[in-house]
Amino acid sequence: MNSARRSGFSAGILLYRRVGSRLEVLLVHPGGPYWRRKDEGAWSIPKGEADAAGEDAAVVAVREFAEETGVALSGRLEPLGEIRQRGGKRVVGFAVEGDLDAAAIISNSFEIEWPRGSGKMQIFPEIDRAQWFDLAAAHAKILDGQRPLLDRLAELAGRAERRRA
Repeated sequence: MNSARRSGFSAGILLYRRVGSRLEVLLVHPGGPYWRRKDEGAWSIPKGEADAAGEDAAVVAVREFAEETGVALSGRLEPLGEIRQRGGKRVVGFAVEGDLDAAAIISNSFEIEWPRGSGKMQIFPEIDRAQWFDLAAAHAKILDGQRPLLDRLAELAGRAERRRA
C-alpha cells in the first residue's frame, strides 16, 4: 500500500451505455462508515491507485475496475485525460462502452478500526452499491473533481455520433 501512495496517481473507468438517444454512466458509491449517509457529490467512477511508480494508467484502470466491481472489462479504452481532485489527487480516466447489471456487482473490501479508538476492527466493502445514471443525474451525484470526466465523455460520444452520421 505504501508504494501505491508513492505512485502519485489513480486511474479509473467511466463505463457508459446508450439507452435510446441518451448516455448513461455507471457510478459507484464508496463503502464504509464515513460515506454511509452521503449521496450527492459522493459517487465516483470505479478507480484506484497504481501499485508502483511508472505503472501504465490503462492497466491500473482495468485492474481497479475489476477489483471494485468483480467485472473484467474487455472493451476499448478511450482516454478521457487527467483530472485533479480536491486535495490534489491525480486521476487518469478512461471511457469504455459496455453494459452490466449494477445490482450484481461484487466489491473487494477493506478493514478499519470502527468506531475509531474502539479497538474493534471491522470489514467494509470498498463500494457498497453501483448505479446507472443519465449525465444530468450523474453530475449531481459524482465527486466535484470528477465532473470533468462526464463532460469529456459527452464530448467524446458527440464526436462518435457525428462520425456515424
